[in-house]
Amino acid sequence: MKKLEEEHENCLGLLCDVRARETVHQAIDRTIQCFGRIDIIANCAGYGVIGSCEDQDEYDIRDQFETNFTGTLNIIQLSLPHFRERRAGRYLIFSSTSGALGVPGLGPYCASKYAVEGLMESMLYEVDGFNIKATLVEPGHMRRDDPGDLVSAELVPPSSSDGVHHLSSPLPLYGHFLVKPPSDPYSTPTAPAAHAKRMLMWLADKQPASAVKAAYLVWQLGHCSYPPLRLVLGTYAVESIRDRLKCIIEEIEDWKYLSFPTGDPQTSGGGGGGGGGPSAGPARETASQDQE
Repeated sequence: MKKLEEEHENCLGLLCDVRARETVHQAIDRTIQCFGRIDIIANCAGYGVIGSCEDQDEYDIRDQFETNFTGTLNIIQLSLPHFRERRAGRYLIFSSTSGALGVPGLGPYCASKYAVEGLMESMLYEVDGFNIKATLVEPGHMRRDDPGDLVSAELVPPSSSDGVHHLSSPLPLYGHFLVKPPSDPYSTPTAPAAHAKRMLMWLADKQPASAVKAAYLVWQLGHCSYPPLRLVLGTYAVESIRDRLKCIIEEIEDWKYLSFPTGDPQTSGGGGGGGGGPSAGPARETASQDQE
């Protein structure tokens, strides 16, 4: 932090644990005291645990939600009064492709990102009248531009107020993901639950996109007058999310005839829960002919 302040004149280095509201509040207050106002808040805090849904224990799941979802909520709730008062402000919230599609081996992580997406989309409706904007940044597979960052088994010193840090876990670290040893049912080399780990190990060789370039694009986004709700970064992210949405639309079309009928009672079926499908009309005609 001190090095950043020395290298950049308009820089204030602060430590903040997004899970602890008091540290978020302090960071926001000190920033306003130092610079007079806040224009943009970018939240990059987040981590995940790689492992099947069955293998992840309560602590793993709770800590992912407290960091990824509750941390985002803390930032929003404590900064919105300032943005509302100024009638201006912008959030850049780093989500993930995992906030748009499920990934085997990352169930709770995906759930926390889905929650963030729902939170931000709902909040934007609420604050639209205050000229507050927000964008969910959904990056795909990216390298972190530091070879030592991708795969590491080293422990990270505790940094939170209670002396506990999710990265101080003895589990191996891949990027910002901790890896849990799989239980027997999920330990085969081709098990779907190991997909996320295989993908991250594949990144060590491929490194398809640069996080530095992504950061530059996000910086430009901060100066966009009409920012999108979602910014999808990288070919993998675009193709994956597009294919996922296509599958959802196709599934809806395939099964829409089993939905409950509404509107004209003449086209609805009898007392059964799903009896109002396309076959209801022909069934009544057959019954009339039998009576004749």
